[in-house]
Amino acid sequence: MKKSGLIDKMCYVNLGCGNHYHSDWINIDIVATGPAVIAHDLSHGIPLPTNSCDVVYHSHVLEHLRHEDSFIFLQECQRVLKPGGIIRVAVPDLEVICRLYLEKLEACLADDKENKSDYEWMMIEMYDQTVREQSGGKMKEYLEQNPLPNEEFVYARIGEEAKQIVASLKQEKKYLLHTLYHPDSKKALSRGIELLTRMYQRLITQFLLGKKAVHALEIGDFRLSGEVHQWMYDQFSLKQILLDVGFKNPIRRAAHESAIPSWSSFALDTLPDGAVRKPDSLFMEAKKPSLWSS
Repeated sequence: MKKSGLIDKMCYVNLGCGNHYHSDWINIDIVATGPAVIAHDLSHGIPLPTNSCDVVYHSHVLEHLRHEDSFIFLQECQRVLKPGGIIRVAVPDLEVICRLYLEKLEACLADDKENKSDYEWMMIEMYDQTVREQSGGKMKEYLEQNPLPNEEFVYARIGEEAKQIVASLKQEKKYLLHTLYHPDSKKALSRGIELLTRMYQRLITQFLLGKKAVHALEIGDFRLSGEVHQWMYDQFSLKQILLDVGFKNPIRRAAHESAIPSWSSFALDTLPDGAVRKPDSLFMEAKKPSLWSS
């Protein structure tokens, strides 16, 4: 791993990093999204030695694990940390989601029509990623609206991520239009073959197992893909699970605040301009007990 500056001879690890990582860290995800990312399925453990890391960080990973598996995952985080090492966790903040939902509900019950779109968004934010049965779910449908009825509120809730999703959806529509009006393109042909292959595979499976069984398999396969939220956390429950695993002194942090030296310079919870990357997040840090701790 490349080393420089303050983390020379230090071992900082970013788990489930996606596209947000720093090249001086050890970055791990199920798919390598860049040359500085190690491809590894974290359900098989963290591929690092015991007591080898100074920092373990993961953002919006824990909520995608079943509650019983999250304890095992956090135990693995503790295993690889050195005594006195820091764990930093970011998850969607269930408390804030609930408070905003109730605020928007009360406004709608008072016939405040201006809050109707915000209420609809909070319902989606609360439930969609838990119950959806296909990629994107109701959230994708909502963000596909043009214009977005409460763009400012949605962007304030999920920040840069919302902008990226909206941009991606627009690009996807452009691609579909391109393949529709340029049917001789290689990409269109490849996409057509892919869709036909999937259709025939589904028809064969449906013939063998029946329509209901195929639908159940498709839902099950999607729900095991890692996209859905399996559990949610507030500041009390996140603190409690960290204590139950054996971490000490869990502390709620701001996106820019950390016991990790020069934290903001790594631009993991914040963007280069200082904006919070995921404003809906709850950030918490704790430490692995030192060898001499009681």
